Formats: sequence, structure tokens, C-alpha cells
Amino acid sequence: MSNRTASYPGATGVSYVGIAIRASIVFIILCGILYPLATTGIAQLIMPHNANGSLIKDSAGNVVGSELIGQKFADPKYFQGRVSSIDYNAAGSGSNNYAPSNPDMLQRTQDSIEAWKKDNPDVPISKLPIALITNSGSGLDPHITPESAEVQVSRISKLTGVAATDLEKLVEKHTEGRDLGVFGEPRVNVLKLNLDLQTLIK
Repeated sequence: MSNRTASYPGATGVSYVGIAIRASIVFIILCGILYPLATTGIAQLIMPHNANGSLIKDSAGNVVGSELIGQKFADPKYFQGRVSSIDYNAAGSGSNNYAPSNPDMLQRTQDSIEAWKKDNPDVPISKLPIALITNSGSGLDPHITPESAEVQVSRISKLTGVAATDLEKLVEKHTEGRDLGVFGEPRVNVLKLNLDLQTLIK
């Protein structure tokens, strides 16, 4: 019986290493360089605004934020967004995911209600939309409901001198409908709304 072992042309350890190295280089070039360049180039060509972060600029051309990330407006003369448990820190989205019975959750909600009553004494607490005292899943929601904007009109009108009817028209102007007429809910981008509000403030 022969003691010879089977052999295959090129089936050596060295050749396998060479194949693996060459394959790795090819995939690094394809997946790590060419594909990102192609997708970035296509995105810049067909949707540059979205590809660059959906940035929003003021009347002077300065970048003041993004359509996708909410901001905190401390001055009560501006429309306020939703509560954010992370203070709109875009470095890490998320929420504490508290249960409704959690003491910290109850305290935060109570604090939000008290702040609302202080800033909006003319609006009954029964008119306060739940969206204004609850955190979104990401803590970065840039939108509020049209009702959440409309209920702030009285306060803002008193503080700015802008007529309530003009503010209501502003809210209507910035109310975005459902995506494709079906998905999501009507919403108002708070940053865009406040930028337009600035043009009306004397």
C-alpha cells in the first residue's frame, strides 16, 4: 500500500495566506473606500440637505441647529418643546424609561406642571397637552403637536406683543402633515417656528 499523501496544486499554507490577504485588500477597497464614496456622492447629488444633517440656518446664514434634533428654549417668549430627560444632549439619545409609578418620574411630571402653571396662568391645566410634560423615546424630539403649539399662543402674545391671530397663522404655516398622507401625526418643528417668530418680535 502506497504511503504517498494526496496533494493539490497550489494547496500550500503560504498560498492560502496569500489568497486571504488579497481577498482582504479587495474587500477593504470595495467596502471601506469605494462603497462609502459612492453612497456619499449619490446622497450629496440627490439629497444634499439631508446628507449634511438637515441643518437649519438663520436669516444671517448661520447654522443654528438641525431639523432632526430638538433644542431647549429657556425664554418663555418662545415656543417650548417637549421635556427632555437628557436636556437635548445629542451625544447620547434615550430616556430613563421610568414606569408611571416611579417617584422620579412623578416628581419630574409635577415640576413640569408647576412650571406650566407659572408661565401660563391664563390657560387652565386641563388644556395642557400631555405631550408637553412627557419625554420622547429619544429625548431629542424636535417637534410638538399643533395643539401643543397653539396652547402657548396666549403666553407668547403677551410677552412679545405679537397678535394672537398672527401667532396662530405662524403655527398653521409650520404644521407639517402626515408623511405620504398616512404615516405619523401632524407636527410642528419648534426651532423653525421660533426662527419665524423672531422676525415678528418687535
